[in-house]
Amino acid sequence: MKTHEYKVIPAPTKGEKAKAIKGAEAKFAAAMSRLLNEMAEQGWDYIRADTLPSEERSGLTSSQTVWRTVLVFSRPVPAAPQSVAVQHEAAPVAGSGGPVVTPITPPATAEEKLTPVPGNDDRDPDRAS
Repeated sequence: MKTHEYKVIPAPTKGEKAKAIKGAEAKFAAAMSRLLNEMAEQGWDYIRADTLPSEERSGLTSSQTVWRTVLVFSRPVPAAPQSVAVQHEAAPVAGSGGPVVTPITPPATAEEKLTPVPGNDDRDPDRAS
């Protein structure tokens, strides 16, 4: 069963302009902070940054390796709700002293739907076969 999902996004390549932020390093740090905070608001946990090779076309017939920096995030996958096989009714049966428990029958499979029941003829008697 899958417990986590992952998201990989490209890291910022340049900084952002903002009031009271001077210098390329501070602008880049502000861009990273904004991105990390946006992802955290969506429930993603920062895992790591990786620099990975990417093979890209260069011209018509050649290719070159370009190194890309990506940010890796993860978050837990929400658990699927458990289905309940018993349904409780609010009103107790007289004399039982407790709630009535009614089992829920599962839906019929395709084979069960096609199997004829003896003595149960659903055909219209006025209609000729």
